[in-house]
This record gives sequence, C-alpha cells and structure tokens, in this order.
Amino acid sequence: MDKVRKISINLENLLIICYGIFNSPNLSNAFFHGLPVPMKSIKTKLKLNNQQKTILAKHAGVARHAYNWGLATCIKEYEETKKRPSAITLHKRLVAEVKSINPWYYEVSKCAPQQALRDLDRAFKNFLTIPERGFPKFKKKGRKDSFYLEGSIKIFQGNYIQLPRIGVVKTYEILPPVPVKNVTVASFRGASLTKKADSWYISFKYNFEPCPTEKARETIGVDIGINTLATCSDGTKFANVKAYRQAKKRLVRHQRAVSKKVIGSKNRRKAVKKLAKLHKKVADIRADALHKLTSWLAKNHSTIVIEV
Repeated sequence: MDKVRKISINLENLLIICYGIFNSPNLSNAFFHGLPVPMKSIKTKLKLNNQQKTILAKHAGVARHAYNWGLATCIKEYEETKKRPSAITLHKRLVAEVKSINPWYYEVSKCAPQQALRDLDRAFKNFLTIPERGFPKFKKKGRKDSFYLEGSIKIFQGNYIQLPRIGVVKTYEILPPVPVKNVTVASFRGASLTKKADSWYISFKYNFEPCPTEKARETIGVDIGINTLATCSDGTKFANVKAYRQAKKRLVRHQRAVSKKVIGSKNRRKAVKKLAKLHKKVADIRADALHKLTSWLAKNHSTIVIEV
C-alpha cells in the first residue's frame, strides 16, 4: 500500500512539473531543444516550535553519525585493503550493521543518512581531484548541522511547507507556489561564534520563467568606496551602513561575558548564544545593504561596469 501511494505521489509531482513546462513558452522551448531549464534557488528561515526543533536536531544528528561512521569505516578499510568502499556499499553496511543496534535511526527520514554518505563520497573525490581540498574531517555536534530531504514536499498557504517525517513547518517569508522535489535544512548554530545563531534554514531549487524588467538606462558605472558603499556614474550614492562600528561596544561586552564564564557550563553556552545573535545581526545588516544595492543595479540597468 505504501509503495502504491508513493508511486501515485511521484506521478502527481511529475504531472505538475510537465504541466508547468508545457504551459510556459520559455520552459517548453528549453525542454524540447535540450537547453538548460532556468532554475532559481531560495533560502529562508524557518519559524519552529520546540518540538519541531527537536525533530530537526534528530535528523541532523543521524546525518552526522552516518557521515562520521562512514569516514571511520573508509579509513579502516583503506588501511587494511588499500581500497575505499563506495557510497552504495557504505549504505548497505549501514543498514546491516548500524541501524540494527541504533533504533533511533528509524525515527528520522532515510534520506538524511543516505545523503550524508553521498556527501562523504563526494568529499573523497574532491580530495583526490582538487588540490585545494583537504582530507575529509569528522563532523562535530552544533557545527553547521544540516540534512537533506526528498519525497512528498508541498508548499501551501504562502509560508507553509510540508516535509516528510517532519510535518508542516512555517517560514518567515512567502514561498513561491512551485513543485519542490528535494530540500536541504541547515542550522548554523553551536558553541562557535557563527553568524546564524541558533536558526534553522531551508533551501531548495525550482524552475522559473525569467521576467525581464524595464531598464532605466543601458549602462552604469559603479565605484566601490569606504566612506560610501558605492558611488554610481549617474550621481547616485549608497551609504555605508557601518554595522560593526555601531555594534562594537555591545560585542565587546558580550565577548567579555563569554570569557568570564566557565568552559563547558550552561551559562557559557547562553553567553555564546547571545554573542552569536549579535554577530548575526551585524551580518544581516550588511547583507541587506548589499542585496538592496545589487537588486537596484540589476533591475534598472542592462550593463554594469565595475572598477577592478
């Protein structure tokens, strides 16, 4: 019964995608002529309750455990046989050796450990083919936690998205009403001074039809400065927000509070969380100013010239 339901859901998603392609002139031309279909990505913050945060943390924990187990297994196998098992072989061994003794694996979606092993396989390939990439490292709890989901994913009522094994979660932003095949959920939180501070984000890609905007002028030059963020050739100036300077005193105060707490204590974790939130606020102010500048340039000008 579950297989029949899964097949029907997949057929439903396929029909939705085909309907969108055939009813869009640009997408249908790209589809039939073998051209790449234009895609757009979105990343937005999730509005979660404590129960949902616990479920997401379980998924990230399983993905991290599978990745670390796979890395340890690959190192051991290579030392003994000089060969590294593939992602498929690792997944078969994971089901036989790990899931049987760790029942909490069955509390989350199977996509989380599967994608973690694929990521490990890609990390080894990058290490062997790209000189700048180092050897894969073991993941640590609270450091860039993330996991991957696919299956029955639906967007409804603007800012609600239904995820497999998790349920309906709410987002802070309005999502595009498009069919979604897979998503990545990530948390940039933990003891390190990251810039996301205990927040969960969801990201996915979708097909879209570009809509050209009317341009105010053909060409514009942009000079990036210090006193001003950018000065354009038509005289338009964008002020530098100087977010760090405005928050410097508070950052010093929070950093001093962290240094006075005992390492490993709950009070230190609370102080780190407050400091991380302030760092996130500074980063968000900077990103907001850059997004407004680049959006204005892209929407109103055909050619943008920047001094190198």
